[in-house]
Amino acid sequence: MEVVLHYRPYQKDLTELKKLAEETLKEFPIRQLPRFVPWFPNDSHKLPLKPKRQPPIISSEKAEEVKQLVAASEPLIGRYYDCTVDLLEFQSNLKTGQNLIQAQTVHAQIHSSNLEVQSANEKPKLRRSWSISVPSPKLKEKILPLSSALQSNLERLKLHAFYRAKWTIEQSICNNQTLEDIWIKLNTMIKHNELPSCNATIQRRVDQIWVFCDILYSEYVGNLLKERLNLTGRMNLLVHKYGIICSL
Repeated sequence: MEVVLHYRPYQKDLTELKKLAEETLKEFPIRQLPRFVPWFPNDSHKLPLKPKRQPPIISSEKAEEVKQLVAASEPLIGRYYDCTVDLLEFQSNLKTGQNLIQAQTVHAQIHSSNLEVQSANEKPKLRRSWSISVPSPKLKEKILPLSSALQSNLERLKLHAFYRAKWTIEQSICNNQTLEDIWIKLNTMIKHNELPSCNATIQRRVDQIWVFCDILYSEYVGNLLKERLNLTGRMNLLVHKYGIICSL
């Protein structure tokens, strides 16, 4: 331990200063630190798992012989692997433009052959597409209150107004339009933020379009869909695990 003693210029007697410092330090108790004892046993002779025999000793000649055998049986071990060997783009005997053209041609031929094999073996799967809206605060002024029938259903089912629901558009209500035509028009409406809180998906496997929205805007969205998409017949509003809660 180091002690730094500060004294005034007129106190020049070092013996007196030393005695003063010693007397001052006597007031502080001196505590002996306990011996460090690790929480885990550190005696290597008492380890529970210990090999009975010493490890085998291999001579340098034998080790070199083993290395040569491994190198002969597995030639890729320890060598640099060049992944560009079989790629046309990296061949040095061709020009860059010619490389790219030939590589694209080869890739196109491989892709077309794979498509032909796939079309011959199995039917093409119907794709499902999504369209997602962007929040827009400008439409809140146009939203009308919910009808009394829908409000009573929400109270009966104990559903919040911001619970998600979906309108189902089937081919039977498309009024001589294809489902793809309806999907294109619907994408335009969602792109221009005409449908608040909406996102939609076309389920080509079941010939339906699902338009998801908050229940708070569901009637506004449903009436706008029937008007702008020229839909005829009844369109149902469904909530997961609750079924149909409204129809237009």
